[in-house]
Amino acid sequence: MTVLVVGADRLGNIESFFRNRGYEEIVHVTGRKALDTAVHIPSHVHMVVVFTDFVNHNLARVIKAKAKERNIRVIFSKRSCSALAKALRLA
Repeated sequence: MTVLVVGADRLGNIESFFRNRGYEEIVHVTGRKALDTAVHIPSHVHMVVVFTDFVNHNLARVIKAKAKERNIRVIFSKRSCSALAKALRLA
């Protein structure tokens, strides 16, 4: 399985968080550049995670719309393992 992570300059222990849950590939987009709104969601992505404390509203809206077009699950969370685990349980 593959996850697209949008936000944060570096992933740190978030990468091992996903690997422990069976995700082999983690695609990361920092969300800091203006051109990140044109991000392409790879065809093999199973889930998109948006770190809300690192991206602007416009980027979050664009990612959500692109994922919805392809029926891909989108999780919005703060950048911490505990907040991410809670968001995954609730979704």
